[in-house]
Amino acid sequence: MPTLFSKIIAGDLPGHFVWKDPEVVAFLSIAPLRPGHTLVVPRAEVDHWTDADPALLTRCMEVAQAVGRGVRAAWNAPRAGLLVAGFEVPHMHVHVAPVWDMSDFDLSGVETETDHSVLDRSAERLRTALRELGFDHAVAPRD
Repeated sequence: MPTLFSKIIAGDLPGHFVWKDPEVVAFLSIAPLRPGHTLVVPRAEVDHWTDADPALLTRCMEVAQAVGRGVRAAWNAPRAGLLVAGFEVPHMHVHVAPVWDMSDFDLSGVETETDHSVLDRSAERLRTALRELGFDHAVAPRD
């Protein structure tokens, strides 16, 4: 059975994509820790990151690093936070977000962003930063 993320990747559900390549995509979280909170997701349905093929895990981390550089630049954040939790959706994903302190990692207090224009603006801001950092080849087209 396809996961929620597989449906987003396939275009069956909406997603605010900032990165697309043959193996990995990245799209904004609809329950962001902060604006710019992005999920890096392999196209392959792998539940646990510990079960991922090492090459795929490496690719996900490469994309997470690029996205992290983008969120730091776009939001002038001192750090890009990275978190692998795996409880929300049974499809491996890496959370990348601009962070200012440890409280920014608290997933228990997030709320779903219902205003898609807010996510659209954040996605475009991140796409612009990724282009400026030289990642044009993988920046997703505007939705």
